[in-house]
Amino acid sequence: MHKLLVLGDQDATYATGNHQRGGKNTPASDHAWAMTRAVAADAARVGWSRATFLQVMLDGPYKAGQHARTLHHRRGYDKAAAWLQRAWDGAQQYVQSIDPISTRQDFHAALAAFRSRIECTPWKGVAGKTDLRNLIARMEICSQAGSWDHTVSERDLAERMGCSRTTAHNSNQRLLHAKALRQLDNGSPTEGARWMLISRLPSTTSHHWSTPKGPEAGGAMSGPGVRQPDTGADIDSRTAGRLMHLDAFAHHGLGGSGLAVLAALAERDGQSLTELQASASISRPTAYRQVGKLKDLGLIRHEDEVYHLSPTALEGVGATTQDCADPVAGWPETAERLGTAGSAERRRRHHEAQRIHWRHEQVRLAERRRAAHQAPLPHPAVAQPQYLRADGCAIDPSTGEVISGLYVASDGRWVWGEELR
Repeated sequence: MHKLLVLGDQDATYATGNHQRGGKNTPASDHAWAMTRAVAADAARVGWSRATFLQVMLDGPYKAGQHARTLHHRRGYDKAAAWLQRAWDGAQQYVQSIDPISTRQDFHAALAAFRSRIECTPWKGVAGKTDLRNLIARMEICSQAGSWDHTVSERDLAERMGCSRTTAHNSNQRLLHAKALRQLDNGSPTEGARWMLISRLPSTTSHHWSTPKGPEAGGAMSGPGVRQPDTGADIDSRTAGRLMHLDAFAHHGLGGSGLAVLAALAERDGQSLTELQASASISRPTAYRQVGKLKDLGLIRHEDEVYHLSPTALEGVGATTQDCADPVAGWPETAERLGTAGSAERRRRHHEAQRIHWRHEQVRLAERRRAAHQAPLPHPAVAQPQYLRADGCAIDPSTGEVISGLYVASDGRWVWGEELR
């Protein structure tokens, strides 16, 4: 927030997806409104008064207050102050509506609320299931770090997700565009990039909340809310996080949809196909296909129209049923039957080879930069001290033999005796 106040939105984090309610807005004014509202929220959180906020934005030389100062110059102090006051009032209401995170316990409570919202959000399609894996992996990292800020490279994230680096990169770009994630830096040759997982709303709300009319104070952070109907999505993200890196859940194996079916049954065992379709956020043909795969492996069984997990299904051990006479004995055997065995190991070896190549490249570039900063070699015509004897005669430094006819001119360069004459 200090960087945003002083330097402005250099990374264009607030450039899109933020609209000031009411009036004829331009992209520049919407961008300025989003920046002002963000600064106001942090100022209210740390205890500023409204008068202090107005003084800093209007009288200070800070980039974040440039739009307010332009408004002051064009339309007068009252208009600029009213515009800033709307942002301040909305930010203050927003800050008062959420629980502050002051201890590690507060963070874990907020993370648990965020996890429950993720589990009840429909993640449709292959891209949606990949984004779900991405968020689950990041939640585990944040839980260990004790903060929304965390450090992870794309290769490490891909190995946690059980996908390729390109797939993880595309998922990161989608989450950045959806403002569920923010990249704080690009990392270094020895450390991964630093990210921030964004939980923008309190646990009592949902990411489906919106403000259809205004201009209310604070724009999208205040005003009447409308919530979309519940879709029935409900999975166990911890089960998904424990299984998603295994070979059996690679793209050509059970995949993200098979993982979602198991996670949905782990959350609530005994669901019909229609209920699984809603809870796992998959289409009906995909539900039929994945249920058939899991029945053939002995991991689920059905009684009438209801499907249940086998007693040891989450360990990859199937049970003999009327649909499966030869159940699997573990996740490695499941991967063997599905033809995806060894994909995680191949991915790790590929990433390790890339890391080794990257380290070698860094060493080579460092040596190249070091050589560029070294003093240039002297001109070969310039006389060097090791070629001169105390009496000024030229000698061969390896043998000490005097080189007849070779002298040093007044400008310090070698010259032959004939040239002196």
